[in-house]
Amino acid sequence: MNGAEERKHEKAAAKKGDKRFYPDYLSEIVATIFICFEIVIILALLYPPAIGRQIDFLKPFQPRPEWYFLWLFELIGYFPGKSAVIGTVLIPVVYVLLLLFIPYIDRGVKGRVKASLVGVALLLMFIIFTILSFV
Repeated sequence: MNGAEERKHEKAAAKKGDKRFYPDYLSEIVATIFICFEIVIILALLYPPAIGRQIDFLKPFQPRPEWYFLWLFELIGYFPGKSAVIGTVLIPVVYVLLLLFIPYIDRGVKGRVKASLVGVALLLMFIIFTILSFV
């Protein structure tokens, strides 16, 4: 289109009340982003997080991993001594390999069901061993 046709199209769009991306929607999006950013900054300044864990000097120190490694920490307890390699290496490697092979498990007849079962089993394993480490 040439310039005259573009202006004609813009005038027709303006008459209908249509919004264009630039500058109409873009200005709304930028304003919303700034408002959300300001809210996050204000909340961060009003409620600063505590740095680290609170220390109780009357209890003996027991190092614990972060929550996303607690399931591995729990597995170590089930495989003491020389069998610790099973809980620290073999099971996590199989876990990750199953996650990586889910797209290949999903192929074929009833592949979606098999892949869903594998995913649910892995998720349940993660959740159960994480909860057991708190108990």
